[in-house]
Amino acid sequence: MTAPDPLAPFQWLNTSESGNPLGEIFSVAFFRGLDPAEVVRRFSRGQDSGQESDFDGLDDKAYEFVEETDGGDGGGYVGVFQAGEWCVAIEPYGWSATLPEVVTELSQNCEVLAINRHDYAAEHHFEYAIDGTRIIGYALRRPHERYGSDPDRLNAFMRELGMGLDQPEDEAARDAAWQDDYHTAIPRGFALAAKVTAVPFTPDVLSRPMLVGPIAER
Repeated sequence: MTAPDPLAPFQWLNTSESGNPLGEIFSVAFFRGLDPAEVVRRFSRGQDSGQESDFDGLDDKAYEFVEETDGGDGGGYVGVFQAGEWCVAIEPYGWSATLPEVVTELSQNCEVLAINRHDYAAEHHFEYAIDGTRIIGYALRRPHERYGSDPDRLNAFMRELGMGLDQPEDEAARDAAWQDDYHTAIPRGFALAAKVTAVPFTPDVLSRPMLVGPIAER
C-alpha cells in the first residue's frame, strides 16, 4: 500500500484560485501558552481583546485596511481561535508574525511558530520562537539556509518531509534543489508546522469562529 502524501492536506495553500481564500499574501501563527484573547492583545499591544467573528468578517476588515493603506502595511487585522493546546492566528494580506522583531516580541513567555506566504516579495518564511528567542527560521524555498539559536532542532521532521538540509554542492545541485523547493515549499512548511503543533492547517479551519482584532504598528 502506498503511504499517504504528507503534503496533500496543505496543497490548497499553494494555489491562488478559489480553493485558497487566503490568496497570495498571508501569515499563520501558532501560539502555545496563551488563550485567543491574549493572542489578540499581543498583536494589538494591549489595546484590544478581540471581537467574535468568522473568517469572512476578518477578511472584510483586512481588505478594507489594505484598500485604505495601499497594502504596504499588511492586512491590519488578525483572527484567532483555539485548536487543542495551541491558538491559531490568521493574518490575511499580512506578514507581521514572521518579522524577526515581531515574532520574538509575540513569543515572550510562550511558544510561537509562524509561516507566511508572500508571492510579491518572492519569499515565504518559517519562524519558530520560544520566550523571546528565535529557535529556527528559514526562507521556505531554502531549508538548507537555517538560522537561529538551534537551527537543527527540527531536522528530523524536516527530513521526514523530504527537505534538503545540506548546502547544494554545485550549480546543478542548486538548480535541482530550487526546482523542488519552488513547488513544494509552502505545503512542506505547513506540514512541518503540523508535526510541531499537531494542528493541521486544513481548509476547514476557516469555518471556525474566532476573535478578530487589530494589529498595532511596531
